[in-house]
Amino acid sequence: MKFSAYQRTEQGGRSSNQDRVGYLYTAESVLFVVTDGLGGHANGEIAAQMTVDTMMQAFQKQASPVIADSSQFLSEALLQSHQEILQFSSKSNMEESPRTTLVALLIQNGQATWIHCGDSRLYWIRGEKTEQRTRDHSYAEQMPQSMIDSAEYLGKEVNRNMLVTCLGAPAEPIYDISPTVDLQIGDKFLLCTDGLWGSLNEDNITQTLAASSISVSVPQLIDLALKLGGVYSDNVTAVGMEWQG
Repeated sequence: MKFSAYQRTEQGGRSSNQDRVGYLYTAESVLFVVTDGLGGHANGEIAAQMTVDTMMQAFQKQASPVIADSSQFLSEALLQSHQEILQFSSKSNMEESPRTTLVALLIQNGQATWIHCGDSRLYWIRGEKTEQRTRDHSYAEQMPQSMIDSAEYLGKEVNRNMLVTCLGAPAEPIYDISPTVDLQIGDKFLLCTDGLWGSLNEDNITQTLAASSISVSVPQLIDLALKLGGVYSDNVTAVGMEWQG
């Protein structure tokens, strides 16, 4: 298994960095994870870190050297992360549990499967176009177009930051998991928090990733997001991967 990867997280203009990122691999399998602790809830960085740790620990236990069932692994690891956060909150007597988004990508046997909860995104680039992009669990992306176009919303901007689900909330998390797809050499993936995609348009993300290697394009996107965000920039975090066969 051959791939190249680049990861980076930046605090931006915020007082702390609640994003987390990581990847782990065996000779035949690799897991990428990005989380974004919710700033509106206390200790979001704790939920973000716990989720990365839980996902990685599950991968270490089960990848020998591959995961038996990619979809089952991702969904079980996500739900385990959610339970770990709730248990931590209960033991710590927190008034409100810390919360986080999650996007994770598992690649093995020349195939990719991914899962997400919240508005941290995955972009799959093949050639010069975006083959697929995750749909945020936010009111802006989950609300039916008919409602957005209604008289009540005409002339108003739907708040893209309002999420309908996350890990660590009292309700069971809603999540989407992809079909397992066959990879081609040169396929690229970008996992990122809203601090990156919120400052950039999708054409710019696609064109930048398509134009150069992951080690060049991902830092370019991060630097541009930070520049456009200015002194009020959100945390900006991304990990990119290029499949090499």
